[in-house]
Amino acid sequence: MPDGNKPKILVIDDDDLVRATIVAVLDRADVEVSEAADGDVGMRLFEEGGHDVVITDILMPNREGIETIRDLRRSNEGVKIIAISGGGNIDKMQLLDLAQKFGADRVLPKPFTPQQVLTTLDEVLAERA
Repeated sequence: MPDGNKPKILVIDDDDLVRATIVAVLDRADVEVSEAADGDVGMRLFEEGGHDVVITDILMPNREGIETIRDLRRSNEGVKIIAISGGGNIDKMQLLDLAQKFGADRVLPKPFTPQQVLTTLDEVLAERA
């Protein structure tokens, strides 16, 4: 696939290791990847343009994931959003259910496998087409 046609994926997670792992998994797929350590930076990158899919954590500093999902939906109804969460002190499935109510297309509870990330990405990209 020519570079110009590669899907653009934005990964937003404040955990450097999780973010780096997702980016490494996506680097093996035929996609272009951007990354951000929080929702504020993620929204700035998203507004700069052209992302097809956003993978965002829920619990983050500055702008947490639910707010980020809501803002992404407001600025671009067509973007596909995958919400991820390990939950912390709150039940991760409750957080992920809430993420879907605010507009996430798919959810992935942490920990997840590289194959789960790729399968979920393939699903949302297929829906976009």
